[in-house]
This record gives sequence, structure tokens and C-alpha cells, in this order.
Amino acid sequence: MTFSITAAAKQAKKAAHQVANLTSKQKNQLLADIAESLLANTAAILVANEKDLSAGKKNGLDAAMLDRLALDPARIQDIANAVLEIAAQADPVGSISKIERMPSGIQVGKMRIPLGVIAMIYESRPNVTIDAAALCLKAGNAVVLRGGKEAIHSNLALAECIKSSLSKQQIDPAAVVVVPDPDRAVMNELMTLNESIDLIIPRGGEGLIRFVSENSRIPVIQHYKGVCHLYVDSAADETKALALLENGKTQRTGVCNSLETLLVHQDVAKTFLPKAAALLAQHNTVVHACENSIEYFKGAQAATEDDWHAEYLAMEIAVRVVSDFEHAIEHIEEYASGHTEVIATQDYSTAQAFIRRINSAVVMANASSRFSDGGQLGLGAEIGISTSKLHAYGPMGAESLTTEKFIVMGDGEVRE
Repeated sequence: MTFSITAAAKQAKKAAHQVANLTSKQKNQLLADIAESLLANTAAILVANEKDLSAGKKNGLDAAMLDRLALDPARIQDIANAVLEIAAQADPVGSISKIERMPSGIQVGKMRIPLGVIAMIYESRPNVTIDAAALCLKAGNAVVLRGGKEAIHSNLALAECIKSSLSKQQIDPAAVVVVPDPDRAVMNELMTLNESIDLIIPRGGEGLIRFVSENSRIPVIQHYKGVCHLYVDSAADETKALALLENGKTQRTGVCNSLETLLVHQDVAKTFLPKAAALLAQHNTVVHACENSIEYFKGAQAATEDDWHAEYLAMEIAVRVVSDFEHAIEHIEEYASGHTEVIATQDYSTAQAFIRRINSAVVMANASSRFSDGGQLGLGAEIGISTSKLHAYGPMGAESLTTEKFIVMGDGEVRE
């Protein structure tokens, strides 16, 4: 039978009513079953993933993309653990806040409710299939998942785990739709289905996100790229700063919370930059350096304006010496993508000023940018990272997949 995204979205909308009315116990049992199914089917998932990896290598996917695509038993265990962590969280649906009595006598509050049907359009990462499904279900939503062709076998294997768990719990299987056809025409049609789908979250390269944002008839959560900065202040502990640089830049280069620009206060440049140069050389990192830092890096390229905007997603970094704290702030305000910014400093007031003045989605003092992740920030997992401030900002967990309605309780009051 030919797959129809229009029909699937309509079925998801119908299923969303059932999911919205599941109890917390039912949702948590469903998530526990999904986690169990993932572990029970690890071997089949890895066989499917190997097909994707082989095709990716044949088609010339770069190392960062292959890393995002790859699964192994440990990663599947991590995915299952994230599902269980989501299950263990408080249910956002139905929570009531801000109850206040008005002069008229009525009591006014707000209650969290599901959004309805959420569509995910994403590339390469098969873990998103499970993370997104688990978060949407926890928040009482149905979800349509359109992954990229490079992960099609992995995504379909993961979909079987979800489907079997939905059936076991007697929940409409249309509550989670994993699109089996990666054709771009299906994605284009999906973006027009505003009568069935309430929100689209694209997750992938900047080109994909801009295309979805510019062509969708449905509201879009945007996250164009992650140009994350580490600013090493004059009061930094240089050993700690080096650790933040190494972890943030070299642990996983192909993720959006990796560092792309290093800013160093001129007062510590002479002592810190030689250490940074030795560290980055150990990792064969390509350096794009400003005129005041290039002498410290053997084989460095002169930084251009484009380098300050760049999301390399590779073993590559831009380096700039700044004259003072204000210069660092000015640079970040001009070039940041709204993702994550880090300061290394032992001066409490400087750290607080940085946190207060920088308005990226995640702002850190003396901690690695790699912590800018839903799982590390207590969300269990994330469906994406919003760098637009409406209606969510930063890593999005289950609560970000709900909205609020006003509720009013009275005792026969009428308006005068």
C-alpha cells in the first residue's frame, strides 16, 4: 500500500485525543515498555543501523554525520535509559499554577495541556526517533516523525519497538507515525498539513531548518545552528579553562553544543594561548586565528569575518584575543546563534555579569558547553533546542511540548 502523509497526519490527529486523555500511569507504563522493547531488540536494531552506516560510507558522509548515525549497544542502552528518565519525571499535563482570586470572586488559574500533533523533521540521528516519541507521548501528544534517508533502516527498526509497545497498551498505533518514505515530496506535503499538525520541529543542518521555516504553513521551532563560545577571562583558572576547551571542542565535534569560537582576554593571552595551542595540536585541530593570536598556533589560518559566524562541526575552531570583558560581550552579542555561551573565570561578579548580560538559550560559568543537552539539564532527553524565544527557549523537554489554558472556578458569580 502506498504511504499517504495526509492520511497518516489525519489518523495522528484522531489518535492525539486518546493520548491526551491517558493517565500518568498509562503513559509511564507505555514508556517503560518502549525502553524494554529497545533492549530486547538491540540485535535487530544494530543490523538495520549497519545497513545505514554502510550506505553512508558509500555515499561519502563525513565523519561527524557517521558519528551521529551510528548506534551500538551502549548507545541503545543510553536511549532506553533516557526513556525511563522521561517516564520518571512529573507529568506536565494537567498541572495547575497561578490560582488567584479576582475582585469579582472568581478564581483564575492556568492548566497545562498537550499541543496536539507534533511533526519532527530531522537528519541522521536515529536516537531522535525514540527521544521525540517518548517526550511527545509523555506530554500527551501524537507525533509524526520524518527522518532522513540516511537513517531509514534504523528508524524503521526503532519504529517497530514503538509500534509493539503501543499495541501492547491498546493505544492507537497512529499516535506515533514514523514516515517510511524519505522522499522530499513527502516532507513538502507534510509542511502544508496545518489542519492536522500543530507544530513542526526541524532538527538538522542549517539548510534544512531554513527550508522548513520558509516553506511551512505550520508554526516552526527554529534552531539554525550552534555557534558556541568559550570566553577565558583574565581571572580564569587556566587549568580549568583548558579542560573546558578540550571537552567542549574535541569530545564530539559534530554536535551543536560543541565549541566553535575561543575568546581570550588579552591579559592572559601570553600564558593561556601556548597551552591552548599545544592542546589543539594534540587533536589535529584546524585553527582560524585573529592577528593577535595567530603567532601562537603553528600552521593557523588567518581568521576572516566568516569564521566568527562559522559552525564548523569538525575539529576546527576560531580564536580571538579580546581587549576586555566588554569586548567579549560585544563579540558574542554580534556573532552568537543563541545556543550556548561559556565563561571561564574565578571572579564571581564577572561570572554573574556574564550570565545576566548574555541572553543565549544556555549560559554557563566554568562548565563545559557539552552540558547544554536536555539529558544533562534534567529533561531526560530533548526533542530539540529552540534558539527562537517563542514558545520555548533552549533544550525542549516534555513541558515545552505543552501549552496552557486558563481555568476559572466560581460560585455563581456574574459580571456587573
